[in-house]
Amino acid sequence: MNTTVISRRRFAHLLGVGSAAALVRPTISFAQGSPRVADPRATGIVRISSNENPYGPSLNALQAMSDSFGVSCRYPDKNSEALVEALAKHNSVPAEQILVGDGSGEILKLCADAFTGPSGKLVVADPTFESILEHAKTNGAEVVKIPLTPTFSHDLTKMGGAAKQGLVYICNPNNPTASITPKKDLADFIAETPRETMILVDEAYFHYADSADYESVIPLVNDHPNLLVARTFSKVYGMAGLRCGYCVGQKEAIAKLRPHQQWDSVNCMALAAAVASLNDADQVETGKRLNSEVRAFVSGELDSLGYKLVPSQANFLMFDLKRPVTPVIAALKERNVQVGRLFPAMPNHMRLTIGKKAEMDSFLAAFRQVIA
Repeated sequence: MNTTVISRRRFAHLLGVGSAAALVRPTISFAQGSPRVADPRATGIVRISSNENPYGPSLNALQAMSDSFGVSCRYPDKNSEALVEALAKHNSVPAEQILVGDGSGEILKLCADAFTGPSGKLVVADPTFESILEHAKTNGAEVVKIPLTPTFSHDLTKMGGAAKQGLVYICNPNNPTASITPKKDLADFIAETPRETMILVDEAYFHYADSADYESVIPLVNDHPNLLVARTFSKVYGMAGLRCGYCVGQKEAIAKLRPHQQWDSVNCMALAAAVASLNDADQVETGKRLNSEVRAFVSGELDSLGYKLVPSQANFLMFDLKRPVTPVIAALKERNVQVGRLFPAMPNHMRLTIGKKAEMDSFLAAFRQVIA
């Protein structure tokens, strides 16, 4: 078994200083070509609450992080250019149609800043990822929530009717439900929406979706100047702690976001790791396979206990607890198992991140105790 450890001596040498504080990070080991962080149960806590990738970044990304210490005294603009070029090639678009951000969370904030305000409007599904809602509210914008359909897809007809030159946010696959909005419905919606209304499609969980009824809308960007697509390296690429994401849109739409962004907002380590990740073909396929295997296992166990699940196309799932979820969340936390928070629109549903098999075994054991 290979072990990669960044030592204090190596760190100090790379930075060119006489002494440096120890870099505190978990030892990372690798088995069967897949990176693994130290078992979280060693801390006594099973963390399956934030839709993180428990297998971590690729081997290439880890090496790039180590190598980046040597340039940490420099501003990251050159590394940013390298990532933009890599992303442009990866998505088959010109470099001017890419904007890199401090996680896709920054992309969402930039869109709220650019396209909402005291006289603007944000239209979202209910429930969905709340980050952009809070940014729009801070800007004084009106936020309109449209309930999901009975099949947990976005109600695009109602969302379009409510937009009226505002910003429509579509998280697909959706967080927290892990459900998708069918590709034809979304493509038709994008085609029919007036150009005065901006559309932001958040594809954070794109890599995990394997339904024939799902596909990315990035290929539609060139035909629709009001379409922006957000992606992240936090999920399948295992870089949640590094914060790196990006946006794809037409040149004019990207230009409207730039004035709201802090200069050089992404650090050099994240930029280097992101480029390396794109060049590691195994990272995505291995991540999808491991997630699918454990997700199927947990889904089967919950189904055998009589719980109905929302069909998942992500690295988490949501199921009907048939009772208020808040007390169960608290009871699991007492047993050192952290699961997803309350989502007010679905107060009886629990969101559960798909961790490693051992983590899910721990969850199931604690869960059976709580519901007994």
